[in-house]
Amino acid sequence: MNRVKIKICGLTRAEDVQAAVNTGADAIGFVFTASPRRVSIEKAIELCAYVPGGVLRVGLFLDQDRSEIEQVTASVPLDILQFHGSETAQECNFFRLPWLKAVAMENAGSVKQAERDFPGAAGLLLDSHSKGTRGGSGKLFDWSLSRPVEKPVWLAGGLNAENVGRAIHIVRPYAVDVSSGVESEPGIKDPARMKAFVKAVRQAENQ
Repeated sequence: MNRVKIKICGLTRAEDVQAAVNTGADAIGFVFTASPRRVSIEKAIELCAYVPGGVLRVGLFLDQDRSEIEQVTASVPLDILQFHGSETAQECNFFRLPWLKAVAMENAGSVKQAERDFPGAAGLLLDSHSKGTRGGSGKLFDWSLSRPVEKPVWLAGGLNAENVGRAIHIVRPYAVDVSSGVESEPGIKDPARMKAFVKAVRQAENQ
């Protein structure tokens, strides 16, 4: 089985970024939309200084004005953008950076519709569906709904060290994305939980 990439999202503190990188994260996510994990442009610039080359810096947005996103991308050295709202493919393409489109997995047709609607996406981030809310829900969805899909799958939604191995065996994702599953409280990462999560992913690859 190919190596599964690990994205740890919603980091707000330098020590958490350093711990995530040292633990083996392949991507670090910064939230720029309304959330307990939101960071300012100034804070994101500071945190990016702790992300070494080879580790992706991902910026998360949700239905924000183009000018606001441009302010972030002009100042923060992001490698890839992640859109969680009702953005169109044209809007996602505007910023000239690779981008992921989050998909609320309501049913078996959700991912195929997203593939049709967002052909320029570098990958689809599959998350649970919750009526009236968007963005990371921290809840599981029926992983069997995620196949087949041609684009790289970034699997999110309620993952933790206890369930990520099973998720990998069912979905066979390109990457897994965790936030609340490695926290002691919103925006505060737990080094032990991050280590356990990475260990579980690596074990699942070898089974």
